[in-house]
Amino acid sequence: MPKDTSYTSLQPDAEGYYPYSTDDDAVWGELFARQMAFLPGKVAPEYLDGVEKLGLGPAKTPQVKDIDAKLHALTGAGAEGVPAIIPPSQFYDLLSQRKFPVATFLRRREHMDYIEEPDLFHEVFGHCPMLTNDAYADFIEGFGKKAKELGKGYSWHMFRLFWFTVEFGMIQTKDGLRAYGAGIVSSPAEAAHAMSQDAKMQPFDLLTMFRTPYRIDIVQPVYFVIDSFDQLSAALDADFGRLIDDVKALGDLPPLFEAKEAS
Repeated sequence: MPKDTSYTSLQPDAEGYYPYSTDDDAVWGELFARQMAFLPGKVAPEYLDGVEKLGLGPAKTPQVKDIDAKLHALTGAGAEGVPAIIPPSQFYDLLSQRKFPVATFLRRREHMDYIEEPDLFHEVFGHCPMLTNDAYADFIEGFGKKAKELGKGYSWHMFRLFWFTVEFGMIQTKDGLRAYGAGIVSSPAEAAHAMSQDAKMQPFDLLTMFRTPYRIDIVQPVYFVIDSFDQLSAALDADFGRLIDDVKALGDLPPLFEAKEAS
């Protein structure tokens, strides 16, 4: 599906609240109810705990200001409203401050099942609950600091790590494999695929992640599995610059998907 460019970011009022309509509330409510009915047994318990801690529900579109205050009180993390697409430097800078950038527009009804650009549902429902977990929030902050330190020449490979953890990460729990990545928990199709026998699982390994290409417009052919969120934050002790330099010399692994057709 081509990227829809007709969405525009909303502007907050003088008190920092965004003007969501009753139609927005209805779309949010339907998306929330659908996913919450589908996710039990598929997502990490820390994610579901986060939904409860943030007080997310179907009645009304959440406000970034309120989410930010709750996260700050829980783990010192936060959320900041931004346009849907921001420069990598701004993205990494916000993460380094323990803040997650949140797109402020909500998808329209015709895009209930898929929208290529991140919207409020993906950001708040997908990303913010996990920021109530201290070890996960530590990873987000440390990742942002590492990416800032390494600079532009390492940005693309760093985002691969983000993709295979924050967006599409899986975790091994006492009850089996569960999802924690926002791209899985906010998408019915991705969640169903990730829990199916067709999904390929690989152990968490930085070198392999940095060498693995991906596409944003398909269900993911491979997922990386962590054993705990402490393992995720501990990975920040690695020498990312050296690893990425090694990856540049080795080259990418063969893609596990077909090349995207030109539009």
